Amino acid sequence: MRYLQSHNIASIKKGTTNPDEYILFMAHWDHLGILDGGEVGEDIISNGAVDNATGVAAILEFAKRFSEVDTQRSIMFLAVTLEESGLLGSEYFAQYPPIELSNVVAGFNYDGILPTGLTNDMVVVGYGASELEDLLEDELSKSGRYINPDPNPEKGYFYRSDHISFAKKGVPVLYADGGFDLVEGGKEAGIKIEENYRLDAYHGVADEYNESWNLDGLDQSIDTIFNISNELANSTKWPNWYEGNEFKAIRDASRINK
Repeated sequence: MRYLQSHNIASIKKGTTNPDEYILFMAHWDHLGILDGGEVGEDIISNGAVDNATGVAAILEFAKRFSEVDTQRSIMFLAVTLEESGLLGSEYFAQYPPIELSNVVAGFNYDGILPTGLTNDMVVVGYGASELEDLLEDELSKSGRYINPDPNPEKGYFYRSDHISFAKKGVPVLYADGGFDLVEGGKEAGIKIEENYRLDAYHGVADEYNESWNLDGLDQSIDTIFNISNELANSTKWPNWYEGNEFKAIRDASRINK
């Protein structure tokens, strides 16, 4: 048995008028590394370019954008470790947070954004959870786009990424992935990209960056979430979980006497 040490990495940009209220961006920076069982000379490094270098790139882009504007609320950028080992980094952070999680207005998680072109939709993993989806729907409607509910709810992806550690503490979180309905190619082309990734690259050595990647869809997703989060960061809104959601009572209790 080996014991290793790893780290979560967090940065905060303080708000101007409500610095104790936070908008949270998160992505896991770890991946699988060297795989067992390879032949001599064979590539055995699982780089994790999609899962989750795309997510890390997204939060770095958010950090760049928010560094150029002032916001009333604070912004936290969080890269968590050991997601691939069972969400250990986010679980630790949520268990021992350096800030009060009841003061986190909303969280946005990025985990494995496929390199696609522009899309007509955005997929919400765990669709039907919180009022953040209302904000997303309003923003998408401005450009004639729409929310695509999680196409694979039976796989439980909502409970398999880092935002769930914060949801369990009551923090409303949105896990909005890239879309499947491509502007060029439609749903059939988008689903084919997803299927090919799952079959050929997911958690494997083929998950590598390629200069042929079309990153327009990732840029589009970042633009959308930036607009939502920037609005929240300069408002007094406190989005909550929908009535009947399993995390709403936790959130309500945490906000009592605030």
